[in-house]
Amino acid sequence: MRTRTLSRSVAAAAALALSLVAAAVPGCSGARSAPDQMHGAALSQSSEASIAVFPEEVPVHESDVQVAGDEVAVIVTEKGEIRIRFFPQDAPNHVASFIELARSGFYDGTTFHRVEPGFVVQGGDPYSKTGEGPVGTGGPGWRLKAEFNDRPHLEGTVAMARAQDPDSAGSQFYICLAPAPFLDGKYTVFGEVVDGMDVVKRIEPGDVMVSVRIERGR
Repeated sequence: MRTRTLSRSVAAAAALALSLVAAAVPGCSGARSAPDQMHGAALSQSSEASIAVFPEEVPVHESDVQVAGDEVAVIVTEKGEIRIRFFPQDAPNHVASFIELARSGFYDGTTFHRVEPGFVVQGGDPYSKTGEGPVGTGGPGWRLKAEFNDRPHLEGTVAMARAQDPDSAGSQFYICLAPAPFLDGKYTVFGEVVDGMDVVKRIEPGDVMVSVRIERGR
């Protein structure tokens, strides 16, 4: 499979200021911004951040991966493994696309570039390993049509980050550290952590996904 990232010039030209959705997270003080594809430095300074907006020439992707339904993603980090089961019945193309990227080695060496305690950890930006653009704004060179569903955002929920356009998810994903019901129906939930949530809770910004492999269920 051929994957590519948005060039530095394209990402810069396509960036705009977006007022991010914010809401209180149960058990946490202060407000949290929605898990958009964001530049981490800007996020730390303001509730407004520069985000990547996919140019029109970036195609909508329909993965041709055949999903059996029992696949499990295993994210290997230096702190341990995180195992994720998928929801192909609720988000078939997001699941197939994630599997496609993982099998190609796309995620290997990327980092968790965003960590908000009590809210989410986020990763999967190719810029975090290539340095081609601002971390938090990269993608695989395609976008996915939204597959919003009824799956709630609970602790361990896995969903795709996106820009303002609902059909702009790519490779960046987030894992919820606590329930976040204000995100329900606004982001495509495509899986959940079934083992290694203790590892997720120890993730720090810059922690590397040494590898992301796809296994068949046991």
